[in-house]
Amino acid sequence: MIIKTKKYKLETGTYIKLGLRNVFKEQWWVILIALAIAAGYFWIASWWWISMAILAYVLYLLFWVIQFAGVTQMEQNKVMFEKLAYEIDSRQVLMKVNPKQGMPINWDMIKQAYVDKDAYVLIMSKAQFIHLPYRIFNTDNEKKFMETILRRKGLIKASEK
Repeated sequence: MIIKTKKYKLETGTYIKLGLRNVFKEQWWVILIALAIAAGYFWIASWWWISMAILAYVLYLLFWVIQFAGVTQMEQNKVMFEKLAYEIDSRQVLMKVNPKQGMPINWDMIKQAYVDKDAYVLIMSKAQFIHLPYRIFNTDNEKKFMETILRRKGLIKASEK
């Protein structure tokens, strides 16, 4: 069976939000560095430790926001933000710009996936992912088949949903 979705355009705001979410999931430990810097207050009592820890963490957050916002402006990434249709089967996810042009993504390129409240998110790297909202699927059976594929590939657990 092949799932053929409706055309969908990934909004830049959604891309930035999901990208930041992915980075913070992977790099949660950075907050521990900021806390370690702030703990310098107990060594030499000065508010500089805390203020510099906060500044360092804010700069870290700003760095990632700028990275993801920059990706949305680059010419070579414009395809990511066009209307795309997807054909999904057990071999690959085919991203189609039009009926004759598309890009196949093999399942082994997808490192992890999760089921969000309104979409499936397939993660390939920190900045590369496929956002598949439920509304682009034509039937509930297609959504169930999508979940079955994700479970068989070991990308989600049976308890997720």
